[in-house]
Amino acid sequence: GSSAGKGSGSGGSDDGPAAFNPCNGSNTSVSAAPVSRPVNHMLITVKNTGSKNCDLTYYPVLRFDEMQWVPQPVEDSKPQAVVTLAPGESGYAGVMLSAADGSGAGGTTGKKLAVGFQGRTPNSDGGPAAIPSLPAAGVYYDSSLTVTYWQYSKDDALTY
Repeated sequence: GSSAGKGSGSGGSDDGPAAFNPCNGSNTSVSAAPVSRPVNHMLITVKNTGSKNCDLTYYPVLRFDEMQWVPQPVEDSKPQAVVTLAPGESGYAGVMLSAADGSGAGGTTGKKLAVGFQGRTPNSDGGPAAIPSLPAAGVYYDSSLTVTYWQYSKDDALTY
């Protein structure tokens, strides 16, 4: 049972059985797809493609193109605990792209999306971002853009 040479050589950063291993662009596949309902929503799906569990903490940090601000999370969507994905499992976040009543300002079409991941503490760096492909026409969003916390189910992610 020698595991010498495994890992990135960070040396003893394991916290025992519940070692924190953030999900990020290096150990997952990420997709972002607009949904028909609720209107003006997009679903982000993160699938654990690694060989061990990974943790989706807080909410995705979204950045369309050269966006200079970070969409705020829907606090009501905060789960009881961190979403931990076993290998092959998926987690989800819902994105409200624009206000259904047109009250949002600064509407524009995003052509490129970066999905950032948080670490163990809020706003810490969870590792490489993912760049899921968007529809060729881009994705319309405005200043009311918000995102849910990570969820275990699509339905929960699209409730907000």
